[in-house]
Amino acid sequence: MTTPTHFKGWAKPGPVPPGLASGVVVEPHETLDAISGHFRLFQLREGHRFSTDDILTAWYGTTWCPTARTALDLGSGIGTVGMICAWRLPGTRLVTVEAQSESVALARKSARYNGLTDRYEIREGDFRDPNALRAEEKFDLITGSPPYFPPGAGVESEHPQKLACRFELRGTVADYCTTAVQHLAAGGFFACVFPCEAAQLARVVAGAAAAGLVIVRQRPVVFREGDPPLVALFGMMRAEDLPEWFRGQTWTEPELIIRAKDGKIHPEYAAVKLAIGFPP
Repeated sequence: MTTPTHFKGWAKPGPVPPGLASGVVVEPHETLDAISGHFRLFQLREGHRFSTDDILTAWYGTTWCPTARTALDLGSGIGTVGMICAWRLPGTRLVTVEAQSESVALARKSARYNGLTDRYEIREGDFRDPNALRAEEKFDLITGSPPYFPPGAGVESEHPQKLACRFELRGTVADYCTTAVQHLAAGGFFACVFPCEAAQLARVVAGAAAAGLVIVRQRPVVFREGDPPLVALFGMMRAEDLPEWFRGQTWTEPELIIRAKDGKIHPEYAAVKLAIGFPP
């Protein structure tokens, strides 16, 4: 097993696992990186790379919905969240939806490499499109790592993968909530990550309420001990699945610290990495 070297895109390529699918090769413009346990992920060398936000979303969702039989990842990109969920939930059938064809191709390559094609369906399309998901499709666990900013709110990358991961080209956090509530099974759990400064937090709260979701728990994330939290993890359920007295309740958990003041991985984040299949 490969030891991670940095919390953002930290994984080094590991040894080729047994049963490597025939014809799956690493192209010169790609890397093959450890992602969860023995699973590996194909990424572009110069494109979007998986981040701490993706890792935490998958960890949070699978931690609070560990018995999911079906799972859906919205705006799934290169498959980071879905791949971790697949490793942590070995009995779960997964569906992911992603609009960028280049990212879809990488995700499908990773699924073949890891031998997941029998329980891991990768769909190409905009999850807001009614044809992306059938109305009757319901999932115990839904995850999402939405882009954070409206177009024009910052410096926009010329690389389409990076641009779509940061800016809201195909849906806002409210759109993620709307789609999630339509496809959550009774008692299902929706986990996402989003900035938690006041204005951004208000967008999450408003999007959840408008969709008919209740934020039942949230956890601020601090990237370096002593700094303010920049993002938070949110766990939501359908309001109709909760007793009326609970619908106004949100439990804010203690901050999750990624790095201690000395720059070393914080012990709790080391435990998170262990939970998704990495040594501290």
